[in-house]
Amino acid sequence: MEKLLYGVAYYDEYMPYDRLDQDIRMMKEAGINIVRIADSTWGTYEPQNGVFDFSSVDKVLTGMYLAGIKVIVATPTYAVPTWMVKEHPEILVITPKEQARYGPRQNMDITNPTYLFYAERIIRELIGFVHDHPGVIGYQTDNETKHYDTSGPNVQVQFVKYMREMYGTLDNINKRFGLDYWSNRINAWEDFPSVIGTINGSLGAEFAKFQRRLVTDFLAWQVSIVNEYKRPGQFVTQNFDFEWRGYSYGVQPAVNHFEASKPFDIAGVDIYHPSQDELTGIEISFGGDIGRSLKRRNYLVIETEAQAFPQWTPYPGQLRLQAFSHLASGADMVAYWHWHSIHNSFETFWKGLLSHDFEPNPVYDEAKTIGRDFDRLSGHLLHLRKSNRVAVIVSNESLTALEWFKLPGGKFYNDVVRWIYDELYKLNVECDFIQPSCDRLDDYRLIVVPALYSASDEALERLNGFVRNGGHVVYTFKSGFADEIVKVRTSHQPGIINEACGIYYSMFVEPKSVRLKDDPYGVGEEANTVETWMELITPITAEVLAYYDHPYWGKYAAVTRNHYGRGTATYIGCMTSAAIVNRIMKDAVQEAGLWGDNQVLTFPIIVKSGINAAGNTIRYYFNYSGHPVTVRYPHAAGRELLSDSLVFQGQTLEIEPWGFRIVMAAPTPESV
Repeated sequence: MEKLLYGVAYYDEYMPYDRLDQDIRMMKEAGINIVRIADSTWGTYEPQNGVFDFSSVDKVLTGMYLAGIKVIVATPTYAVPTWMVKEHPEILVITPKEQARYGPRQNMDITNPTYLFYAERIIRELIGFVHDHPGVIGYQTDNETKHYDTSGPNVQVQFVKYMREMYGTLDNINKRFGLDYWSNRINAWEDFPSVIGTINGSLGAEFAKFQRRLVTDFLAWQVSIVNEYKRPGQFVTQNFDFEWRGYSYGVQPAVNHFEASKPFDIAGVDIYHPSQDELTGIEISFGGDIGRSLKRRNYLVIETEAQAFPQWTPYPGQLRLQAFSHLASGADMVAYWHWHSIHNSFETFWKGLLSHDFEPNPVYDEAKTIGRDFDRLSGHLLHLRKSNRVAVIVSNESLTALEWFKLPGGKFYNDVVRWIYDELYKLNVECDFIQPSCDRLDDYRLIVVPALYSASDEALERLNGFVRNGGHVVYTFKSGFADEIVKVRTSHQPGIINEACGIYYSMFVEPKSVRLKDDPYGVGEEANTVETWMELITPITAEVLAYYDHPYWGKYAAVTRNHYGRGTATYIGCMTSAAIVNRIMKDAVQEAGLWGDNQVLTFPIIVKSGINAAGNTIRYYFNYSGHPVTVRYPHAAGRELLSDSLVFQGQTLEIEPWGFRIVMAAPTPESV
């Protein structure tokens, strides 16, 4: 990859009339240099069983190649054609609620042998047709793949085999999973019940882990087929998405991204986010940090919004701000879903870069400025490398466990993750994401551990060792409570990490009208709040940073810090306001020796930095607000790339509403 990729998803098959030449002309004017095709149109390519028609693919490939626009071809396996369901209704997924019906996408059972037969056939036919075309630079397998809650009898049989392989004997399963409770004990393999109705959280969580493995295996299977055709220099990717709350919010419950990404050459992500007055850049940063962390290298933004919903139509300047924000997190490609707006069906009002009239519009005109700058600045901004010293541990297992044992007040695992991550973002503390199994903890100075409810002894011992050897950890409530199969530890809580945290507790309550005593973080009465969950902590060797303000719980600690070995462990025993956790994280970053010039600036000014391919330091300064801001540039002299002007240490940078500046300087010893 020699240039930044700026692209769109393109569906010639959806067009109400033939306008490929006109679209290509407008793409070239906008600086579009890559399109993704074919992910959604299996029924067009195979209109009848075994009858293939790739004429639209051939037309687009030829037109794009002649125009110098590169192409990613996707396997169209996530939306099955009508004839398949008519001939084989058993391929529709069976969930705990019902069997799916035809109509929506992603309605198939990804383990069904008949579906897999036809999926392999269309993959081989399509990729075999396109792989030698000089315009094709890569492939995408499937689309935003998940397990779709597949739980039918065939999946239950596979789960029993999985349990036998993982745990050996029924006696072992009964003991470890606590199945004597309510006569759930399984005394013969042939009696192993469907897990759909289980009341056992450990067994239910294990089934969710198994379902995520089905996704990992399905994607690896597709990659293995595509790799048979892939030419040298071509890549295979997948567009991973996130938990959806009307936009990309948190860790994806249905996929373990770290495992599923292993067979791919490069990770891809789909990131959608609020816009207009709600645009903060947090979702762009969160999704980008996940994408970059999966393979510890640059990633592709395969889908993000151009106009999309009416509430997302960007204010002037926001499309540019968003595009360069992706680059600042380490993206080497930014692509919109999609080029044109659709005139029929489900996503009619999810608008593309062009509106329904296909004419230039202010968003398209702004995209042209992005395309020009991507082209002009590629040599400076491509392959941005980061060496972050802060990591956040995320865990699909803890996410599932907290679905079974929910927090009060409608809060979920991702609420805790975002509660912490959002404040790090606002403090301009850049992060990687790691899993509990990570064996590279020494790459970091500070590790943040939100609600690691379910984790192995080994993972927690590694964290203790990290602190002992001079590292710094911040734990939140609900960490260390249960082992990897969600069996609660029998020791004082928080279990193994007591050693580093210097605390224990045995009681926890839902807070009602609780504050922190004497407002220790100086946030004021309105922000001095405790909600959702509170653990009644007794310090052993830990310093108490905050007590609860409550007539009965006031003797218990809420936040503690313990010096252990050469490092420190901070424990937050309750969910607080954003203002309080912001101060806690600020203290932890300072304690870890990571407070620097970037942290002097706070949201809405966001700073991202890294080292480019030439070894120069690149610093992005973003203004995520509707009013102008000024920034004092504190580093060695450099060049502002957008204006191509010199910037000197101590100079004031003026940044317009929803604007940004990019300063390139020679490398310095300081941490990026």
